[in-house]
Amino acid sequence: MNYKLVKSEDVFMIGMKAKMSFQNINAETGKLARLFMPRRHDIQNRVGTHSFSLQNYNHFDFKAFHPSITFEKWVGVAVSDASSVPEGMELFTIPAGNYLVFKYQGSAQGFPQFWQHLHGDWLPNSEFELDNRPHFEKLPEGYNPMDSNAKEEVWVPVK
Repeated sequence: MNYKLVKSEDVFMIGMKAKMSFQNINAETGKLARLFMPRRHDIQNRVGTHSFSLQNYNHFDFKAFHPSITFEKWVGVAVSDASSVPEGMELFTIPAGNYLVFKYQGSAQGFPQFWQHLHGDWLPNSEFELDNRPHFEKLPEGYNPMDSNAKEEVWVPVK
């Protein structure tokens, strides 16, 4: 798998969150995105035009993975400062650290296979160790999860 190693500083994100599991992630992420995306332009001090789809696991261990495990899902945008958070939204800080950045192209329906290969096969056989920080995807403006040619960056925290 092709990747680049990126050392990221703290990233401030304003968005919306929901509890979900892998059993219902596509449907629930869609609901969350439909709530957030129409309001993203209400956010001041945006950085870039991309959005984030972020998974904040309590402690992620692929060996103990089960589809019913719940986690916090966020949809948001990066901001340069959080002096103004719109009503109904919250601030989340993505902690600084090293990330492996992978390119994924395909629909949201194909993503679980990519994700499972990455965490179940590739990462355990690599030189990297998963870090206990959020995983996220950077989605370009106009991203459509149903498009079989959709492109995104997958950021995986490592130490």
